[in-house]
Amino acid sequence: MTRLVWFRNDLRCADNPALWHACSQPSEPVIAVVYDCPQQWQKHGLGPRRIAFMRNAMLALQQELQALNIPLLIIPAGTFAGSLNSLQRLIVQLDIRSVSFNIEYEVNERHRDIEFSRWCRRQQVEVHKFHDQCVIPPGEVLTQQGQPFKVFTPFKRAWFNRSEAFYQAPLPRPQARSPQPELQQLAAALVQPAPLTAEPDPLWPADEEHAHQCLQNFAAEQMSRYQTQRDFPALDATSRLSPYLAIGLLSPRQCLHTALLLNDGLQTGGKPGIDSWINELVWREFYRHLLVAFPDLCKHKAFRPETEAVPWREHAEDFAAWCEGRTGYPIIDAAQRQLREQGWMHNRLRMISAMFLTKHLLIDWRKGEAFFNYWLMDADLASNNGGWQWSASTGADGAPYFRIFNPTSQSQKFDPQGEFIGRYVPELLPITAKNRHEPDSFQRRQCHYPPVIVEHKFARQRALNAFKNSLNLSPVMADSGESSNE
Repeated sequence: MTRLVWFRNDLRCADNPALWHACSQPSEPVIAVVYDCPQQWQKHGLGPRRIAFMRNAMLALQQELQALNIPLLIIPAGTFAGSLNSLQRLIVQLDIRSVSFNIEYEVNERHRDIEFSRWCRRQQVEVHKFHDQCVIPPGEVLTQQGQPFKVFTPFKRAWFNRSEAFYQAPLPRPQARSPQPELQQLAAALVQPAPLTAEPDPLWPADEEHAHQCLQNFAAEQMSRYQTQRDFPALDATSRLSPYLAIGLLSPRQCLHTALLLNDGLQTGGKPGIDSWINELVWREFYRHLLVAFPDLCKHKAFRPETEAVPWREHAEDFAAWCEGRTGYPIIDAAQRQLREQGWMHNRLRMISAMFLTKHLLIDWRKGEAFFNYWLMDADLASNNGGWQWSASTGADGAPYFRIFNPTSQSQKFDPQGEFIGRYVPELLPITAKNRHEPDSFQRRQCHYPPVIVEHKFARQRALNAFKNSLNLSPVMADSGESSNE
């Protein structure tokens, strides 16, 4: 019986449950397939650099599997519908009797997989599905009433309580199989391989070995200091593993396992830096569990329906200034320029920048979410949506509407020497580090740097009024947190 592995956002050989299961019978031939769906990815808002990253990873995976004597067919399909039609034809033509894949949680992907599984049942083809994007599968961490959690802290406590029942050490890479040239020749004759060529990205090598090395380097050099240094963007203190998690060059289980080895097996109550990083892994799980429990999150809907009444501004010029890093707030402009240059943004800056767009400029969080999704190498619906709705005060366990970061205060606190600003807003290098956070009008003219797009005090009050009026808050509720001005 020929077994088929369908790769998607799990482009690795180690700790891949679908691949491991397909290889569990040494005598049975295995073939793998992955689909190149550029039109679908563009429809989902991914940018060309992110698409090239996935394609590079596909080509690297093809080489990895070739060493295991497992042919990987990279097939052009355009869209998910095209990939489904192609896969069904391939299964019939190769007389496949077993298909394995790892589950994706987004609505379109889930509908695709449901349709495919029904077709397989009619064809008497076995389907084996596995969870690999979460340590604990969505739906397995619930309140005492059997409902999904909407607040992170109780979710985390329940996740820790449940994790022992689900956690296991990562699966190794399967053993190399006997060569199967006949199968490879037959498959190649049936499909037209995608004419992909590698587009190396010096900042983001897209292969499994590099991803593992990044994880090991972070564990050895920075994880223990993560809690104290993680908020300072000028430091190389975060893991930068999110792009590799986003396309499955790493699994969350591999990340957790590495952390536990350094934390005496403890998920919490161990070394503060490692505890803090594990906490971020649980945040990632929280957003994925929400995506499954509340599928409207995949449909550009606010988690809190009442916030759909917030009167977001339509202002193309302000939005363009934010996108291009010319708001006149140095920390915001540095963050936006880092995103466009590196395809990545420091997590603290993501919060500051997102809150600036939604609270200072009062522009719909969905526009910012789409912009990040286009530019980020770690573009991922669950985490990106969760972060944006948190900042906009529209999401599950989001920041209170009256929490409005002061960009200048944030800059002074987390980039005290103006080092990060100087790196990405080099026109401000001629002035002192202290003045880079808030240049005066003379310094702005001297450095050819624009005035602020909106005054903080005015913007803050405008946002408070907009949220109060749209949410119909009582005077007591409306006034309870107005002192918050970080």
